[in-house]
Amino acid sequence: MNRREFAAALGVVATAPAVLSSARAFAAAAWALEADVAECCSCAIPCPCNFGRPTDKQCLGNRLVRITRGQVGGADLAGIAFLATFDMGKWVRIELDDSLDAAHSAAFEAVFPLAFEGFHKGTVARERVPLKVTAGAGTLAWSTPTSAVEMKRLAGLDGKPITIANLPSPAFYDYTQYESVVHRHDSAQGRFDFSGTNGFTSRMVVAAA
Repeated sequence: MNRREFAAALGVVATAPAVLSSARAFAAAAWALEADVAECCSCAIPCPCNFGRPTDKQCLGNRLVRITRGQVGGADLAGIAFLATFDMGKWVRIELDDSLDAAHSAAFEAVFPLAFEGFHKGTVARERVPLKVTAGAGTLAWSTPTSAVEMKRLAGLDGKPITIANLPSPAFYDYTQYESVVHRHDSAQGRFDFSGTNGFTSRMVVAAA
């Protein structure tokens, strides 16, 4: 599995470094975005999928994506948020924040198959739903009508956060290790309930190839 194939499996496409080399080039790209990512999955800590070594067991996840800046065809992407719940390689359920206005909703429809290729291809259900996100000191929680996630940051040496650099996906910049406290989902696509499994936050940077 090469870098692009691995990135696609995780729901994103590979970056084009030349496009991201300056703010001007970023804005001029056909599409480009940066996003805050948070996820819990069913894997042990750390999840082998994030290292480009997909588990041979089931990987069930809830990934929160909140776009902080970006554009597609000149349309602003900042402020778009959605949850991707998945059984990796089998199905993806997308829940889009129902507070988005018409312009942001249209921008999401345009960028989703471009920037989130793997999620787009695997999607079997999509809904607009209330999406609630709550951050605390070393904690992060989010919920929709079908999913509830709470995770806590793992303490490393001297109590400092555990960070991992150079993971093989453009969704994993500034990767910080967390642990799930609650990782639950219940929908027509599937049902799961975990605690003590893998979690992380990161920054995603992708653009048109």
